[in-house]
Amino acid sequence: MDLQRTGSLVRPPSPMDSLEKQLSCPICLDMFTKPVVILPCQHNLCRSCASDLYDSRNPYRFSGGVFRCPTCRFEVVLDRHGVHGLQRNLLVENIIDIYKQQQEVSGNGRETETSLKPKESKEPMCQEHEDERINIYCATCQTPTCSMCKVFGQHKDCEVAPLESVYQTQKGELSNGIDTLVSSNARLQSLLIQMEDACRAVQENAQRAKQGLAERFDLLYAVLEERKTILLEQIGKEQDEKVAALRALAQRYGERLQASSDLTDSAVRALEQNGAAEFLLASKGLITQTKDAAKSSMGEERPEPGFEKMDHFTLSTEHVEAILAKIDFGSGDDEDVDFDDADEEEE
Repeated sequence: MDLQRTGSLVRPPSPMDSLEKQLSCPICLDMFTKPVVILPCQHNLCRSCASDLYDSRNPYRFSGGVFRCPTCRFEVVLDRHGVHGLQRNLLVENIIDIYKQQQEVSGNGRETETSLKPKESKEPMCQEHEDERINIYCATCQTPTCSMCKVFGQHKDCEVAPLESVYQTQKGELSNGIDTLVSSNARLQSLLIQMEDACRAVQENAQRAKQGLAERFDLLYAVLEERKTILLEQIGKEQDEKVAALRALAQRYGERLQASSDLTDSAVRALEQNGAAEFLLASKGLITQTKDAAKSSMGEERPEPGFEKMDHFTLSTEHVEAILAKIDFGSGDDEDVDFDDADEEEE
């Protein structure tokens, strides 16, 4: 039957095939590369593959981001550590080690169709021996090389080590370095947040300081306005008193001038009389009145010299201006002393 003829070509999957499938990463489709991380949905990924996928979709990942499982599309919210904050699946890593050991024992160094092939297409070839694949690591020169270079080439006198062991060691060191760098980034992010908080605090404190300064100057303005009003009232009061006194004197002068004018008219009319007897009857009283009026005008009350001056209201503010010009931030003790001295000088 056809089944018999094709039996050698198509065989049922072996348990190792099923195990290989279970140990394959859904991103790179090859066997998991340690370290292996487990998602909350219980699916496993190579941490390097998961990190590449996460970084491509979350370029600004220092504050965390969303990672979607490539198998079930379950979304996982990651913190600022990103994929490196996921838990490692040590059980799967141990199973991978056991699987590889079993493959080496069962195959006796031969590659079979069921063995998991490494990413051959991505492995570089030796530049000195084009047909040789780079499969060892020169520990002396710190560079990967091929077996032919160790036997016949420039690395024949060097110490070499298995490429896979060095690969796992350096990959682990790089992974640890990444973890350290992520922690450092977290510290830097914390410092950035602290700087932003400090900037906000400086702005708020400066605003309060400005408000307090404006209030203090408003108080100074109010004191100056109050003092200005008091001094203006003093000037106005003395002005009103002097003007009232001068107007009272002017009124008395006017009344006496009117009386003197009337007396002068009476005396002139007496001089115009023709009869001696009539003149003499009136002249005696007029003569006495005119003399008394002339004497009284000579002794009339007058304002004191300089009565009209207002020079004593001159205000000297040079010392106060000097003090105000020196106003600065501080305890204010010096300013208080200066103001007290200024008050004493003014008195």
